[in-house]
Amino acid sequence: MKKLILVRHAKSSWEFNVSDRERPLKKRGVNDAELVSLSFIKSPVNIDFIYTSPAKRAYSTCEIFTKNLDFPVDKIKESEELYDFGGEGVMNFIKTLDNQLNTIMIFGHNYAFTSIVNLYGNRYIDNLPTSGLVLIEFDVKSWEDVKYGQTKLVLLPRDLK
Repeated sequence: MKKLILVRHAKSSWEFNVSDRERPLKKRGVNDAELVSLSFIKSPVNIDFIYTSPAKRAYSTCEIFTKNLDFPVDKIKESEELYDFGGEGVMNFIKTLDNQLNTIMIFGHNYAFTSIVNLYGNRYIDNLPTSGLVLIEFDVKSWEDVKYGQTKLVLLPRDLK
């Protein structure tokens, strides 16, 4: 059994003249990430490893979650493949994960994440909003065999307010 938890980065700010990678979170983004991560704590899920896009907004979202989950820093890694907006890079990344890892959480971007939750999960989501979290379970032993799974959890900030 493999479990994939996808978290779209929190709402970012466009008010600074910085590159796309360096865009910081807005206050609303920080608040929404706090809300979703604190709600996720109630789920009985044991995460083996966390990966994040190197973009500041994704990494900052990851930091909020890992702080609230009290997750060890040595089990968090940045991956360039997660700085992907179409989804192909993320799907390739998932397929090459270490099979000793059964439950992983990844932080990344749209439209990649909306596409992936609809391709892999069995619950249609029109648009995975910022700070949105989706957990999909796969009845496989190898990440390479991940195709169709069961959407087990969807946490969206608007549903928690």
